Amino acid sequence: MENYLQILIYLAGFIIIAVASNQISRFFLRARLPLITGFLVMGIIAGPYVLDLIPLEAIADLDFVNDIALAFIAFIVGAELYLRELRSRFRSIIAMTFAQLSITFILGSLALFLIAEYIPFMQKMNMESKIAVSLLAGTIFVALSPASTIAVIHEIRAKGPFTQTAIGVTMLTDFLVIILLTINITIGETLISGTSINLISIILLLFDLLIAFIIGYALSKILGFIIFLQTGTIVKALLILLAGYGIFSLSHFIREWSFLYLNLKIYIEPMIICIIGSFIITNYSKHRIEFLKILHDSRTAVYVIFFTLIGASISLGVLSTVWAIALALFVIRLAALVIAGFVGGSLGGDPARFNRIAWMPYVTQAGVSLGLTAAVAGEFAGWGTEFATVMIAVIVLNQLVGPPLFKWSINYAGEGHVRAITPELGIMHSALIFGLESQSLALARQLQEHNWNVKIVTLKSDIGDWKTSGINIHQISSLSMESMEELDASKAETIVTMLSDKENYQICEQAFENFGTKDIIVRLHDRKNFDRFHELGALIVEPSTAIVSLLDHFVRSPHATSLLLGMEENQDTIMLEVRNPNLHGMALRNLRMPHDIIVLSVTRGGQMIISHGYTRLRKNDIVTLVGSSESLENVRLRFEE
Repeated sequence: MENYLQILIYLAGFIIIAVASNQISRFFLRARLPLITGFLVMGIIAGPYVLDLIPLEAIADLDFVNDIALAFIAFIVGAELYLRELRSRFRSIIAMTFAQLSITFILGSLALFLIAEYIPFMQKMNMESKIAVSLLAGTIFVALSPASTIAVIHEIRAKGPFTQTAIGVTMLTDFLVIILLTINITIGETLISGTSINLISIILLLFDLLIAFIIGYALSKILGFIIFLQTGTIVKALLILLAGYGIFSLSHFIREWSFLYLNLKIYIEPMIICIIGSFIITNYSKHRIEFLKILHDSRTAVYVIFFTLIGASISLGVLSTVWAIALALFVIRLAALVIAGFVGGSLGGDPARFNRIAWMPYVTQAGVSLGLTAAVAGEFAGWGTEFATVMIAVIVLNQLVGPPLFKWSINYAGEGHVRAITPELGIMHSALIFGLESQSLALARQLQEHNWNVKIVTLKSDIGDWKTSGINIHQISSLSMESMEELDASKAETIVTMLSDKENYQICEQAFENFGTKDIIVRLHDRKNFDRFHELGALIVEPSTAIVSLLDHFVRSPHATSLLLGMEENQDTIMLEVRNPNLHGMALRNLRMPHDIIVLSVTRGGQMIISHGYTRLRKNDIVTLVGSSESLENVRLRFEE
């Protein structure tokens, strides 16, 4: 009882430290360092080797926190393996994954074995133990960082074949590396114990993997049931974490039970089980969207706890003696990645300019690498902590150097889409508003807030105080074609007419016949002219009925109306054209979009389709979406060619 009470005290104290770590680590962003680095540093400072806020004995008692976090990280890896998004670059992804996995593993393992005499904890090991440690280190060298990869891609709005390959390779490699670790842990234990690898060992390993797949399928059903429950997101997140921890506990129990009663070590890798369960939910379940939302909303809290605890467990005494070794291993890993990148790119048929930079997306290591390191440290109690310290030193170097290299490589490949401070005309949306009055000025200001390039056009010879409005106002003498050409009307995406019906019709007719303007919006004065404008494909706003309809919607559906009108904070509504060929034929329910995005309509060939989850998109479809500004920007990038 006293032991459980002590664990609760340690846990409460650690949670307080983790909250502080989350806040203080944000200062690392100002230095353009990843948050994960901040969590690690805060863990080191709070750990037993600096301030001793987290005692050494507390780290051992909080080992279950590692299991919970590792399960969650495995869920994230499985969720990123979304097959529909990887199909177009499948050959390149497979070739690059094979090269990275094999070459990096072989060269990394060989390098560590050759410098074993310079690593303190390996100096007194026998040959078999050195081979075991080298295999485990080579495995960790292969591991990548899905979280860091996605963060860089989102930051610079990257999109294209090079980026797609990087995502696919990162996710697939991290899935395979966990299987590789399972195999090498079994081999390592066999080598260290002095027993030989026989047919029974191989059969047992295959049996372990088979059982892992079966339990993973069962876990997917459990996760689906949790998501189906009519309860809050926080409760579902806690139940998912509990399910992940249950898998780790089950794995430990099976291992101990099999050794005690069968004299065999049946080791079912819990991270593989969690990845398989998450993979099935993501690709073959109707619960995908909500599952991804729960992972997205919960990941920061889990990362803070996990990486802060990892930082606290780093032995600074050992770290000070292995920095030279860590730097050497870092350089060796870079060399292996360069070779693997060129080989993988050549096998995948990628352009030569991609092959020169093909290694850069795979330098970064973080969550999965640290998770595997923690798993090895837990399996081999004797030298596990010292091994983890060396590996963490290498991982920290990779985490510092990797993201800038990946960012540079994306820009070199021409797939970065960073928003310019002042976009050039033609890149940003543009609108011409005919008519100078209070309503047109208000509309212009609102469009400018959404980064539109707006011109107000007036026939008035004297605009008086309107000059100081801060809006681009153009005076013209007539609505002739010459005047329209001077206004660059052919480049306008939208034309809004707020003059008399006669003048409005003249503008609409010119735009219809000469410019093919995408959207023409007319403020109608006389209902009798409705059909004339409608024949030109104009969108018609009749003020007398528009206000009544708007009030009616506010009365019957106030929240929905506020959302559609963009009155909710940070919410907007946009129309996007499907230009990405990879989305052609994909059902709406299979689109991987942020959880706060709602599809309002799909327009095809000028006809609006009553859309549902099974509606399949076609290239050049117009999709109307509502959601947060950030999420809409992410979807915009996905729809672009």
